[in-house]
Amino acid sequence: MVGTMASIMSSTIVNVAVPSMSHHFSLGQERAQWVSSGFMVAMTVSMLTTPWLLSRYGYRRVYAGCMLLLMAGGAGGGIASDYWIVLLARVAEGLAAGVTQPIPAIIILRAFEPHEQGRASGFFGMGVVLAPALGPSIGGVLVDLFGWRSIFFMVVPMCLASLWLAFLFVPTTAPGGVAAQRGHRLDWRGLIIGSAGTLCLLNGLVELHSGGPASGVLLGAAIGCVIAFIAWERHMKRTGGEPLLDLALFKSRSFAMGSVVAFIYGTALFGSTYLLPVYMLLGLKMSASHVGTILLPAGLVLAVTIALVGRLADRHAAHVLVTTGLALLAISFALMFTMHLGASLVLLAALAMLGRIGLGFILPSLNLGSLRSIDRDQIAQGSSAINFMRMLGGATGVSVCGIFLEWRIAAHGDSLSVAQTSVARLAAFNESFWMLAVLCTLAMFAAWRLRERAEAMPADQPK
Repeated sequence: MVGTMASIMSSTIVNVAVPSMSHHFSLGQERAQWVSSGFMVAMTVSMLTTPWLLSRYGYRRVYAGCMLLLMAGGAGGGIASDYWIVLLARVAEGLAAGVTQPIPAIIILRAFEPHEQGRASGFFGMGVVLAPALGPSIGGVLVDLFGWRSIFFMVVPMCLASLWLAFLFVPTTAPGGVAAQRGHRLDWRGLIIGSAGTLCLLNGLVELHSGGPASGVLLGAAIGCVIAFIAWERHMKRTGGEPLLDLALFKSRSFAMGSVVAFIYGTALFGSTYLLPVYMLLGLKMSASHVGTILLPAGLVLAVTIALVGRLADRHAAHVLVTTGLALLAISFALMFTMHLGASLVLLAALAMLGRIGLGFILPSLNLGSLRSIDRDQIAQGSSAINFMRMLGGATGVSVCGIFLEWRIAAHGDSLSVAQTSVARLAAFNESFWMLAVLCTLAMFAAWRLRERAEAMPADQPK
């Protein structure tokens, strides 16, 4: 949990330093944004390598290596004298964060008895969500007091703590309690194809957002990479190799539906995280301090909800909890039309908290509902695939929300460059929230099909 908090903190806290960093290096908005985008691309792609790394090097060496890389990226970004070094440091942090994030679900499903897995997931999730809830607030204070470089050094003490804990508690074995061994080679071709497809998709969406002519070519290349990736992974399986992603996972209905929910959930989560502050700033003309005041309680409510729902996950079916969470999330988006310039801030805070309660129902239950139905030896690959789908959905969601918002604003004859807000602009924001509500509603149909479950897996017995 400590290591995952460090990786998530490094992904969110740097956003508050982008303006100061842009001024220091004399960067335009597009180049400055790559500090965040480079991290996300590296994190999304590296998730697929986690199963291979764990089987080859074992839990402790992989985890310690990731924490060292994350710490080196933080320190390197803090002392960098050139923008490209900062960008390289962010990519290093993203690689470490991507490998780290699937590991907790693997450990929870193997180290805890079935009747304890929900509570463990809830406790873990409560700690992890506090990082993005408190990170930007702490980061703002650090930037004001010590400058943008202090942001990068914030992960160092957390990495040191997680390294100490890893050498105390994390085993040297690979998943399943077996010894780490040098067997199959990493599927480099699959990794290159998957990386190219992810880059084409994200850059294609950016080009589409800016109206660039290359968007069609990039998105077409992304589709081609998906087809090539599936064909190559099937070839690897047929020839006895170790594929980067075992497509046999998707034969399980629960896992396949969980992957769909994870992608849509990531789209709604990251899309709303982008859309809600923009709505408050540009739609309702609120100050930045008001935005932080409203969103912070919602983050704390999310942490409490996750802890409570984690206990429910031990006694209630995952598909019920995930569907309930998606319904609450959809309702919170749909009710945003009730907001207007004269509306109470209490109502806005209540809607934000309702959405976070919905997220609290989803987070501890989705992994359990998706991964309990697959074979024990597929847990590592399954966890990596679910996290990959969630992050890919998140990266897509930010661009999709931006594109949809600009389209609706233009359709209403308004512009974000206009200083004064208008009824047309508020209508465009409301339609964007309705789009997210529709996505969550569609995800509910997939979530309900998570009800297929295999026998609960016993925890690994100590050797």
